[in-house]
Amino acid sequence: MTAMSAPASSSNRPFLNRRLAAFGTTIFAEMSALASSTGSINLGQGFPDTDGPAEIAEAAVRAIRDGRGNQYPPGPGVPELRTAIAAHQQRFYGLGYDPDTEVLVTAGATEAIAAALLALLEPGDEVIALEPFYDSYAACIAMAGAVRVPLTLRAPDFRPDLDALRDAVTPRTRLLLLNTPHNPTGTVLTPAELAAIAELAVERDLLVVTDEVYEHLVFEGGHTPLASFPGMRERTVTISSAGKTFSFTGWKVGWITAPPALVSAVRSAKQFLTYVSSGPFQYAVAEALALPDSYYDGFRADLAAKRDLLADGLADAGFEVFRPQGTYFITTDVSPLGEKDGLAFCRALPARCGVVAIPNQVFYDDKSAGATQVRWAFCKRTDVLQEAVNRLRQL
Repeated sequence: MTAMSAPASSSNRPFLNRRLAAFGTTIFAEMSALASSTGSINLGQGFPDTDGPAEIAEAAVRAIRDGRGNQYPPGPGVPELRTAIAAHQQRFYGLGYDPDTEVLVTAGATEAIAAALLALLEPGDEVIALEPFYDSYAACIAMAGAVRVPLTLRAPDFRPDLDALRDAVTPRTRLLLLNTPHNPTGTVLTPAELAAIAELAVERDLLVVTDEVYEHLVFEGGHTPLASFPGMRERTVTISSAGKTFSFTGWKVGWITAPPALVSAVRSAKQFLTYVSSGPFQYAVAEALALPDSYYDGFRADLAAKRDLLADGLADAGFEVFRPQGTYFITTDVSPLGEKDGLAFCRALPARCGVVAIPNQVFYDDKSAGATQVRWAFCKRTDVLQEAVNRLRQL
């Protein structure tokens, strides 16, 4: 065999296993590369273009200089952060968790989702998830050998059909995978909706994994954790992270809160994924979680103003705009512009006006349900959003 030839395969079996064969390069990588190559404004991938609080960045620097976290941190996370996470849950929601047995630090919420699903699912188990769903949900369910069952949130209000949810539960249903505030639609589940979901989970003895990373970005009303409802604390894995709340997405510090048996199960999978991560950043996030209410209020108010700026600009440009209740994403419909395919629209948009967005159809199993929807991120500087609005007027 020459140095340039490909390795032989007696079976000609593809290198990538069949569970992941349907998952190529993520749409985020594709659109971010397109933004870079065209010099476009990137309103696609959901990361801020400014860093979070300077004092929290300095806390990470201080931890590095003091030698805290530069070597492997404890498997469950550093005690300071686990204590801060438990205090956060008590402070905002009145939920009590033992930092030693009911909190687990992860490499961002993405690893928390992967570890939870790999730990709690057997091949053939069914998982009901709100559709459109964040792309890692589908991949992690597939890696676990489980079967995803979408509960589709439909425009214009994107509310869950609770009767359809009940009908979707079968003897093979193991777990509900929820996301509130919901990416990409911005829907925030109401206390009444959550109560109905909780009642169903208890009745059918279902586990629940809730992704609540946008918990501090609710613009009308507030966020209510599912774990706060009767019968839910003992069956719910609650996931959150520092990236969205403190604008340090590159630090990849996430966590779960759950009863000891569930934490132990998730940790069993997590230890063979990253083992540990983000040592010095864990100490900094512990300080961030203790920031005063004024930080959280100001953060939310800043993003609400940016939401309104972009939403109004998109409406002026001719889109149908579904103004979100939470997160930092806006979903629009491109049909009023005469477009029928959101993916084709997004691929052409950089050349048309120098802006990048994400087609929602990639988040659906039912592609027709999101065929004309496009998602925009407004977690950017005000001047960047204003320039994007000016460019979109060309449409």
